[in-house]
Amino acid sequence: MIQGSIVALITPFHEDGSVNYEKLRELINWHIDSGTDGILVLGTTAETPSLTVTEEDEIARISIEEANGRTPIIVGSGSNNTMIAMEQSIKYEKMGADALLVITPYYNKTNKSGMKNHFFTVADAVNIPIYVYNVPGRTGVAISYDALAEISQHRNIVGIKEASGDMSFVTKISRLINDDFNVYSGNDDISVPLMSMGGMGIISVLANILPKETHDMAMAYINGDTKKAAEMQKYYLDFVNALFIETNPIPIKEAMNLVGMDVGGYRMPLYPMEDDTKATLIETMKAIDLL
Repeated sequence: MIQGSIVALITPFHEDGSVNYEKLRELINWHIDSGTDGILVLGTTAETPSLTVTEEDEIARISIEEANGRTPIIVGSGSNNTMIAMEQSIKYEKMGADALLVITPYYNKTNKSGMKNHFFTVADAVNIPIYVYNVPGRTGVAISYDALAEISQHRNIVGIKEASGDMSFVTKISRLINDDFNVYSGNDDISVPLMSMGGMGIISVLANILPKETHDMAMAYINGDTKKAAEMQKYYLDFVNALFIETNPIPIKEAMNLVGMDVGGYRMPLYPMEDDTKATLIETMKAIDLL
């Protein structure tokens, strides 16, 4: 079970909109050198809805190959179509993924039994760890505590990326934490509060640009220096909020480009930032000496 900071990696593009696979390799190595504890590819921040299946497969293949066992690679394999989620999960396991991130089935809006059996079907098909992804702001569906309590008992389901932003729900699901199941923050603004309830780490957008700092914050809490962790959470809070002032990953890619990381633009319908929100982002970057 991974602890610490797992980056929700962006997908870099060339100017013509094609995937920049060389930059992807560069980012994988940079994160390993910076102490990132795990790398998630093909998540929300990767603009997965705008990638082709061929591109997704190549991103997964290259990430696994480049990491070469030096850090865990988690691959997003979820879908609102259970059979596709199962097939994708089997494929990425065969590629050598260390774990999978499986999102709650969106749009269909299934009932409790459907939710459970969606995850059981996928988990039964593979032999590597699975993290449930709960992000109702994106999917329009939230996993219930009762469903998660049953899902968490599956031998292959080891954690949840909890991105509802609801600390009351976090408190409730923290009762499910044990040696075989843990909770990870999917919201950079409440990473330390979530860890205070027993969470094991962060699946982070912030880590795309501040990998060492995000790792240090998580490990400070894990190692008992709660004061340092809390101070770091507060220090970066305004910048974190600015990273979500427009739809993720627009601001994080803008910030990365502003500091010279050259990760490219976005796939439509995502679009460059508005002038006022970009100005806010720049202001918060200057406040923490990123610019």
